[in-house]
Amino acid sequence: MSLIVFGDSSSGNCLKVKWILDLLELDYEWSEIDVRTGATRRPDFLSLNPSGQVPAVRLEDGRTLAQSNAILVYFGENTPYTPADAYERARMFEWLFWEQYSHEPYIAVRRFLLAYRKKAPEDLSPQLLERGNGALARMEQGLEGRDWLAGDSLSLADISLVAYTRMAGEGGFELADYPRVSAWVERVEARLGLDATTRALAPA
Repeated sequence: MSLIVFGDSSSGNCLKVKWILDLLELDYEWSEIDVRTGATRRPDFLSLNPSGQVPAVRLEDGRTLAQSNAILVYFGENTPYTPADAYERARMFEWLFWEQYSHEPYIAVRRFLLAYRKKAPEDLSPQLLERGNGALARMEQGLEGRDWLAGDSLSLADISLVAYTRMAGEGGFELADYPRVSAWVERVEARLGLDATTRALAPA
């Protein structure tokens, strides 16, 4: 049985999984799941992940795993992308937990509403912009005097957080206002082999 990733290629959470697998040069099959069609609510998908969310993976032994950062940790364990130092490893987890609670709910959600749902900015809650900028400011602070969020090289924290940070412009956020974050995005993109010109391509 081969490793299968069930994901929506427009989702930063799903792309995180692709990036770690590509970095590790692992063989896998990508199964495209369009969340906008309700595919994650169908019985066949719910049997894979009862939460009805992507990404999800089916491992070679048939076991399944969901939640993007949990999948990152599973594949990133005992690799260069998890710091060996206990403190820096804990900092990596600190950023991973923070990303899903204080970053993704604002930056990713505002991007989705503007770029995919075609909402007007004035129709959105001002809190999304305020808290999204607060998250970028926190990252700007966290990158002071360092190139990476945890440890002295690319880690799972960087892979996780770059997914939606690099696309923040689609959510109406000005990355130019955060020079450390902007430089960090370029560093991570270079390590992942990502094309910077794809950052601001809104869907048709």
